[in-house]
Amino acid sequence: MSPDVKAFFDTATNTITYVVRDPAGTHCAVIDSVLDFDYASGRTDTRSADAVIDWVKAEGLVVDWILETHVHADHLSAAPYIQERVGGKIGIGDRITVVQETFGKVFNEGTRFQRDGSQFDQLFKEGDSFHIGQLRGDVLHTPGHTPACLTYVIGDTAFVGDTLFMPDFGTARCDFPGGSAETMFESVQKILSLPDTTRIFVGHDYKAPGRDEFAWETTVAEEKARNVHIGGGRSKADFVEMRQARDATLAMPRLIVPSLQVNMRAGQMPEPDDNGVSYLKVPVNGL
Repeated sequence: MSPDVKAFFDTATNTITYVVRDPAGTHCAVIDSVLDFDYASGRTDTRSADAVIDWVKAEGLVVDWILETHVHADHLSAAPYIQERVGGKIGIGDRITVVQETFGKVFNEGTRFQRDGSQFDQLFKEGDSFHIGQLRGDVLHTPGHTPACLTYVIGDTAFVGDTLFMPDFGTARCDFPGGSAETMFESVQKILSLPDTTRIFVGHDYKAPGRDEFAWETTVAEEKARNVHIGGGRSKADFVEMRQARDATLAMPRLIVPSLQVNMRAGQMPEPDDNGVSYLKVPVNGL
């Protein structure tokens, strides 16, 4: 089956949120939602999530799933906000426990922060399947960017998160804790082994040099042939050398500190202090 896909592009973080719809019914899933956050003021806003919610309601859809491809380091998830308003189960990869253990230490979370993935409704592993109405989704574990990265293969589409970008932009960085360029190469090969006609929907787009418009849909065949980092049969050794050299030049994402603390909690803020206010920590020289 070929699902209907509605994309919502967030200009502040270059993130694409997808609503994936069963073409034979009214069921859908939301993939990689965005909670707007102003770092300078520490204030959140729900305009991006509200746009998704309003569209879902206008279409008369039933939300079965609110899916995360991984623990994002560049935007906050709006999963619990969306869940409160339109329902759906929040899902992520079962290696979230590795991410929680790693960043639980980075942010000195203590024993109150559970590192078992229990903040999420569903932990997926390689080979798991799920349904959006009558539409089947299958789970690929595609680590490298983070240990918990998943690709959701839904009908003739694949939602790859940050593993692959548009062919003219390449692949995601692998220098976060738990990342690996070697592992990324193997994960990309797994995605590229899908049928050539498989539609690929990427998690971000930054308009590669020479391209005037944002884009987020490509195909396995296009990635194989034209991806500037991995296409044309590039060897693993060449890819790893390129990826590690490129990663060494990259600054940390602007919202990495709040994003990790919130997203490893399934989009929830840290527990409030005794004054009722939630606080986000900044680990000095910790990242």
